[in-house]
Amino acid sequence: MAALTREETEALIQEVLEVYPEKARKDRAKHIMVNDVSLESSKKCITSNRKSLPGVMTMRGCAYAGSKGVVWGPIKDMISISHGPIGCGQYARGGRRNYYVGTTGIDSFCEINFTSDFQEKDIVFGGDKKLAKLISEIEMLFPLNKGISIQSECPVGLIGDDIEAVAKKAAVEIGKPVVPVRCEGFRGVSQSLGHHIANDSVRDWILSNRDGQAFEKTPYDVAILGDYNIGGDAWASRILLEEMGLRVVAQWSGDGTLAEMENTPNVKLNLLHCYRSMNYISRHMEEKYGIPWMEYNFFGPTKIAESLRAIAAHFDDHIKEGAERVIAKYTPLMNEVIAKYKPRLQGKKVMLYVGGLRPRHVVGAYEDLGMEVVGTGYEFAHNDDYDRTIKEMGDATLIYDDATGHELDEFVKAMKPDLIGSGIKEKYVFHKMGVPFRQLHSWDYSGPYHGYDGFAIFARDMDLTLNNPCWGLLKAPWSKAAQEEQKLVA
Repeated sequence: MAALTREETEALIQEVLEVYPEKARKDRAKHIMVNDVSLESSKKCITSNRKSLPGVMTMRGCAYAGSKGVVWGPIKDMISISHGPIGCGQYARGGRRNYYVGTTGIDSFCEINFTSDFQEKDIVFGGDKKLAKLISEIEMLFPLNKGISIQSECPVGLIGDDIEAVAKKAAVEIGKPVVPVRCEGFRGVSQSLGHHIANDSVRDWILSNRDGQAFEKTPYDVAILGDYNIGGDAWASRILLEEMGLRVVAQWSGDGTLAEMENTPNVKLNLLHCYRSMNYISRHMEEKYGIPWMEYNFFGPTKIAESLRAIAAHFDDHIKEGAERVIAKYTPLMNEVIAKYKPRLQGKKVMLYVGGLRPRHVVGAYEDLGMEVVGTGYEFAHNDDYDRTIKEMGDATLIYDDATGHELDEFVKAMKPDLIGSGIKEKYVFHKMGVPFRQLHSWDYSGPYHGYDGFAIFARDMDLTLNNPCWGLLKAPWSKAAQEEQKLVA
């Protein structure tokens, strides 16, 4: 089945929305659009960053997930306390595969669940004393930690605990930063507000700690922001930046440290990979310290080359020559990867539904392999994300925001993609439908996917998934063919 025309895509949207009551149908229609590459702004075509409909299954996370799971959790030498009931901390512990160099429990703490384990009595009497005691115990048991963040869960905000006062007092007692983060899960409409809150806490409690202190600068200092080193992504990216002659002073959050965060205001350029989660702190550093920032994309050789040249444009001829040298070095390898996998993937259709950057960033990597992205969408995007997405997607393709389970199912049934890239919540539904699927939040236990090294792994994984013979043996349990087989067996 070829990609749909504009009229066919519009008709599909109306058909899928038909099952909703009138009010819900009108609301959901605002969150789905047919792409028009001539548009400069998405505001009149798609609505985003709004509350999900009550009673409708959403794939979103909460503000706590955005702060603890994304921004603060991967900082390896700081301890992040999940302040509240034990479940949130356990669910957020080490699930995103944020790789780091260090010894867990000694100088690195990402994979350990530190929680105040709220009980009913804590709801009634408050948890401030318990939190203060927990910080004291952490300092005794894990003395090599460089600081502590307090990640508030829902009950803390509901009962009004003064975590700021506890943090200020504890910071004096232990002589290290203690950062209170008001990221209670009920705040905002998704994990996106958690990113923003976490960025603000970095701004207020961390970045100015070394203002005025001596720092040995070079003309080529940069920071990598918004790369969480999933499967080693940031390492693969850092190799390229250093090969072209830049000095990576800071890398956060993945494999990041408190010292790197504090030194970031000394760099010449902030390189932003996940725009949605770190644009706030990038803008702050531009306003306060005069540091320019730019978004880059290291998925697939085409976008890598574009980004390396765009980064080099901020520096002198030495770095520009370095960028061309890096591109020339890896081009033969990329040509071999494409020659091997493109014949097996050429013309295959992909549908995406992921989080903050991948619904648009991975489009170029698929196109490098001859594949076509026929539909994409975000769980928690804002309209500036869709402004960027419009230019990456083909004309008349399908774009959806905060899609419901019903919508995704029906779009897949109608468009019949050869491959779906989404999250763990969607994975097993589409497995049962017999549709090849890659988990694009944490790379399905693979990676890295960033950089030239990562593209070779990306291409291999897409081929292994899409061309696996098992899919032809699967039948959705609700399909007529499966039901007929069951009757014959009975």
